[in-house]
Amino acid sequence: MIYHLYQARQDLLTPMRRLARGWGGILSTMDSAHPAFFPLHATRAALEVFADYAVTHTRPAFGIDAVRVGNRVVAVTEEVVQATPFASLLHFRKAIEVRLPRVLVVAPMSGHFATLLRNTVQVLLQDHDVYITDWHNARDIPVAEGRFGLDEFTAHIMEFLRAIGPGSHVLAVCQPVVSVLSAVALMAEERDCATPRTMTLMAGPIDTRIKPTKVNELANSKSIDWFERNLVAKVPWRHKGGGRRVYPGALQLTAFMSMNLGRHAKAYQDQFLHLLDGDLAKAGQHRRFYDEYLAVMDLPAEFYLETVGTVFQQHALPLGTLEWRGRRVRPEAIRRTAVMTVEGEKDDICAVGQTMAALDLCRGVPVTMKRHHLQTGVGHYGVFSGRRWAQEIYPRVREMIQSYSDAL
Repeated sequence: MIYHLYQARQDLLTPMRRLARGWGGILSTMDSAHPAFFPLHATRAALEVFADYAVTHTRPAFGIDAVRVGNRVVAVTEEVVQATPFASLLHFRKAIEVRLPRVLVVAPMSGHFATLLRNTVQVLLQDHDVYITDWHNARDIPVAEGRFGLDEFTAHIMEFLRAIGPGSHVLAVCQPVVSVLSAVALMAEERDCATPRTMTLMAGPIDTRIKPTKVNELANSKSIDWFERNLVAKVPWRHKGGGRRVYPGALQLTAFMSMNLGRHAKAYQDQFLHLLDGDLAKAGQHRRFYDEYLAVMDLPAEFYLETVGTVFQQHALPLGTLEWRGRRVRPEAIRRTAVMTVEGEKDDICAVGQTMAALDLCRGVPVTMKRHHLQTGVGHYGVFSGRRWAQEIYPRVREMIQSYSDAL
């Protein structure tokens, strides 16, 4: 009943938010005519805050229309190169003839859409030919399309790397680092010509036994049966994926927000004051962030449960017991792919050391082809978004990729 209760709440609040937005527009007009009337200001600001705080299941647009390459601005168009019922391989094609290193960005399937990595892509596009895994919302995927677990997730990464072709590079953010390392290991063992030249793993749970965070402790506090009984629900029949078992994205959002409840509450309090003061720039910045943050996608139940069990409870990858479709994953098989790990000093989701553990697992890679960067002063999101990502982390990632690329 979890999903049905959530949907009923959304159905109740949606018309109320529309009404609040309508009245907010009316009061805004009145506010202009009576700028000194404080109660009018406050009511309008409160209505706007209420109307804006809405969880949606609509994928936001990347909205990357142009990017600066060298000394000129070039147009960017989105192109779906390959698609399955569960994901699209999205290419950000630039209107230039110069060949640039091809990079596959593997986005997390953790309750948000791939657009959460918009800034990651924008920065990478300056010097690279960028592709991204655009995962689809499970509640929109018919049950007839079958299951989607950790094995299928890893298979998609390999399939997309093959679609991009030999000589590419892969960069994973957060949750998919385990599957990306697995995919590269499997391809390397097969001597697949599409095995990437470099693999950059950013703020991900390679070995969660190292300095466990609240997220890690929560994953180990209950049995898998408990997670299945209490956190998995069936999609209501009104949606395309009606009947599919999912971990609702709204639950994941609630879990993330509860970790920093005070910070989110203050952000909305500040938003009220920005609207009250007429600070449109700061109010717009708040809206852009939360429009993205509150857009959620549901995860296939099997993927969610297998991730919790395999990655966070069994620690299968660092213990050497991880399998892909009955075949053991051997990170030591990676020999010709350079590996870089990136961590944030203040990351409260993936602690320092959890991602760097990949370097020890890839013992077949020469020391000269391994790199690590610990970024001071940033939390989880600061590793792949914002000023520190663009100015301090990205130059090191770019150097890594260009050192092992023919397309320069």
